[in-house]
Order: sequence, then C-alpha cells, then structure tokens
Amino acid sequence: MQQIINFVLRNKTFLVFLLLFGLSLFFTIQSHSYHKSKFINSSNFVTGTVYQTANGIGQYFNLTKENKALLEENRMLKSIVHNLDVDTSKTILKDSLKLNPHFKFRTADVYKNSYSQSTNYLTINKGKKDSIKIDHGVITSQGIVGIVENTSQNFSSVLSILNTRSRINAQLKKTNHIGSLVWNTESAEFAQLIDISKFAPVAIGDTIITGGQSTIFPKGILIGTVNSFKIDSGGDSYIVTVKLFNDMTNIGHVYVIENLQASEIKSLQKPKDD
Repeated sequence: MQQIINFVLRNKTFLVFLLLFGLSLFFTIQSHSYHKSKFINSSNFVTGTVYQTANGIGQYFNLTKENKALLEENRMLKSIVHNLDVDTSKTILKDSLKLNPHFKFRTADVYKNSYSQSTNYLTINKGKKDSIKIDHGVITSQGIVGIVENTSQNFSSVLSILNTRSRINAQLKKTNHIGSLVWNTESAEFAQLIDISKFAPVAIGDTIITGGQSTIFPKGILIGTVNSFKIDSGGDSYIVTVKLFNDMTNIGHVYVIENLQASEIKSLQKPKDD
C-alpha cells in the first residue's frame, strides 16, 4: 500500500495532467456532434476488431450449433418451395431475391451482443466498405433484430430491439391494425406492442409482423406472437406483450436489409416550404 502511495506522490503532476486531459476530451466529444461522430466511428473499429478475434475463437467451438441452425433454415426454405401451388418439376423458379427489387439483403456475423442492459446494441462485421449504412434493418431467419445506428469502414453498431430507444412499426398479421414495438426492459424474451386500437381483434397466439410503413423493414418480417394484452391507462388502445421469435441472447448470423427506394420515399415525405 505504501508503495502505491509513494508512486502517486512521485507522479502526481503527470496523473493530474492525464485526469484533466481525459476530462477535456470527454467534454469536447459530448459538446460537438462532429467530434462525437468521429469518436463513435473510431470506437466501432477498435471494439469491432477485438470482438472479431474473440468471436472467431467462439465460432470454432460453436460450429455444431451453427450447422444445425443453417440446416433448419434450409428446411424452412425447402418447405416453402415445395408447398408452392406449382409443379416445380416443370416450372422454372425465379430467384426469390429478384422477385422484389426494392430490397437488397446482405449477410453479416455478430461479434458482440448485449441484452441485459436498458440500452442494448450489437456489433456486426460489415461496415461502410460493404455498403452498410445508418437505418438499414437487421434481421435473422426467425425475425427482426434491430436497426443500424453507426458504421465504420469494417463494422457497424446495431440498435437492438431490446433498447428503450427502439421503436419499430409493427402490426397484427391477421388485420391492418398498426402499432409500435417498444421494450420495457423487463425480459429479453418479450417486447411490447403499443398504440393498437382497442377495437382490434387481438387474441393470444396471434402473429405480429413488421407493418411496412417505414423505409427500414419491408412488410411481413416476423416479430413474435401475442402472449398477453391489456387496455392502457388512457383506455383507447391495447398494450400487447409479444413473445419474440428470436432468441435475442443467441444471435450469430444476421441479414442486413437495404431499401433501394428509401431516398425517393424520404424525399416525398419531406415537408415542402410554402
């Protein structure tokens, strides 16, 4: 203990300098949006590189589980193809990714995934050089994951649906009743669908999907099923507890969605000057 005290006393000037320098950097980053943006992008690169190394080791020991997930996804795709109302032996099937040219899908690996805080994020191994941009949607074969919030050259941070800042357009699959998917921080298994009209025919077990009324997710991406519901304090709408299809504590591979018509849609939605 005495040695530690002696070290502090011998180097007190240098330690005070480091403290003041750190505080000045902190306040500069917090008060200037440009500096804050550059700091976040740099952090994405550094943390992304660290997580890439750690994830590579983890993936080696997780190959069996990943293969099972891929086999299950292939099984689902084959089931869809073979249940089409066509004779697949005589019909030339088109590439499903080319049937709707409005969206482009890119694959990515998750290097970091938090789910136990109130503001959770994921780090993925694709960034600006892979044409990943802010506001691209992120999903798995099971359902939605989140929205790209920041990018560096090689990595991106994703605002998880398990984040109090997340708000995603969603609807009942069986009707056109629209609401917003939010998270109350109570459980990683459930999210909440709010602003659903009290006249909507909600029932336990109903499927919840993306509503398609934003430029981020196409309509029909799976989210989860109704676990319970109640009238909110205002008495005009439901608060629906949604059991998520995704196990948000176990996300390995994702698809990043780019809406190729997003710029055109946003330009039309901008208010025009009188």
